[in-house]
Amino acid sequence: MPLHVVACAHGTDDPAGRLLIDGLRAGLASEAGRRGLDVLVHEAYVDVQQPALDGVVAALPPGEPAVVVPLLLSTGFHTQVDIRTAVDSRPGTAAAAAIGPDRRLAAVLAERLAAADLAEGDCVVLASAGTRVERGTAEVEQMAGWLSEEIGRPVALGFGAAAEPRIGAAVEAARSEPGCRRVLIASYLLAPGHFHSVLGRAGADAVTAPLLPSPTVAECVVDRLFEALNMTR
Repeated sequence: MPLHVVACAHGTDDPAGRLLIDGLRAGLASEAGRRGLDVLVHEAYVDVQQPALDGVVAALPPGEPAVVVPLLLSTGFHTQVDIRTAVDSRPGTAAAAAIGPDRRLAAVLAERLAAADLAEGDCVVLASAGTRVERGTAEVEQMAGWLSEEIGRPVALGFGAAAEPRIGAAVEAARSEPGCRRVLIASYLLAPGHFHSVLGRAGADAVTAPLLPSPTVAECVVDRLFEALNMTR
């Protein structure tokens, strides 16, 4: 019997973003199968798109095990409230952790910065959607530290909403640093959508592409799934 895996994303109106998240679900199924886990992946969202998470969980066959896997980078309202509520509503259902923080994502971010021609004297701001959940903010801070190690220079933080400093203020502060040649935003987002558009209006000289497409992201998601199952990779 396959394991029911509800791959739950935020949802977006951006067509390119939708395709990339669909691709991540396919990558999740492929990577899980490669590691010997038979899964049936279900599509679900906490906002913007359908089908809604609670309905997907309610429709799963009774008595069969399931795991809700967030296609979300950090702990926040959607993981602590929406996903937790859905999981608690159905016996035999577990929740995996958010995709990050994961050091491998810092390597992907560094690749995106290299593609944006990161050079000597450029200042970097890591930009996240933002959350009021303290743990989620700490996770993004951890990612900034790992990215700093990857690229060998300080990395500032900025948020699209909910947390401070907001991305525009972070870009302005970075530009005021002595010797700053350009300001580059490293987009700590999965795919194009509302928050990536916010980054484009923040006044930076360049904004990197989001993390997807990247097989590394699917590998991280499957790791979270195995952790939720208490299995050794």
